[in-house]
Parts: sequence; C-alpha cells; structure tokens
Amino acid sequence: MATGPRIGAPVPVLRVQSWDHAEAFYTDYLGFDVDWVHRFEPDMPAYVRVARDGATLDLSEHHGDGTPGSTIWVPVGDVGALHRELHERPYRGLRPGVDVDAPGGPTLEVLDPCGNTLRFCQVRP
Repeated sequence: MATGPRIGAPVPVLRVQSWDHAEAFYTDYLGFDVDWVHRFEPDMPAYVRVARDGATLDLSEHHGDGTPGSTIWVPVGDVGALHRELHERPYRGLRPGVDVDAPGGPTLEVLDPCGNTLRFCQVRP
C-alpha cells in the first residue's frame, strides 16, 4: 500500500465575466449541476463549482482567476451521444459538430459565452 499524499484529479478554473450570463450555458445546455456558489458579500464576484458525471469545473468572476479564452480538454465516453444530446436542446448561436480526426479521438468543441473553449473528446482505444 502506497503512503504519502493522495493527489486527486485537477479542477480547471475558467474565467467567466458574468456567472448570470454563463449559468444557462453550463446548466441548461451542457447539463452540469451547480454544486455551490460562493460570494464573499452579495455584490462581490461569484466563484462557482459545476459538475457532471466525473467532470468538475470551477467558474470564477474574480479578475485574477483563470485566463479569459482558455481551452480545456474533457474526456467523454460517447461523443456521438453528447452530440445528439446538445442538438436536442439547442443553444443560441451554437451547432457544434464532431471532428472525427481530432488529436486524441473524435472531438466535439463548444465555445462558452465568455470565450472559453471546451473540447469533449472520446479517447481512442
């Protein structure tokens, strides 16, 4: 049995200029659940944790958190199923396709309202 620290999966922090603006994208469109929303005071920036299945993301309105326009890579078991799901509940201005020749495997790429790119990739065996 190994001893020492047990390091868990990293949680990317994506910069969002407005949680109110991004909420429908992450919850209604991508199907993430909101785990919690933190604000130091009512009018302070939000720091939000969302999760779906094994994916956890932190979304922050704080100026020093994350870099606007970041890209994250998210493994997905069946990119075709995700593609069909997203087309069943369209999001204004988005009609993502699947790039079957993307590095790593077939990939569905979406751009959030704050300019961050999420690449959902089905890893090839």
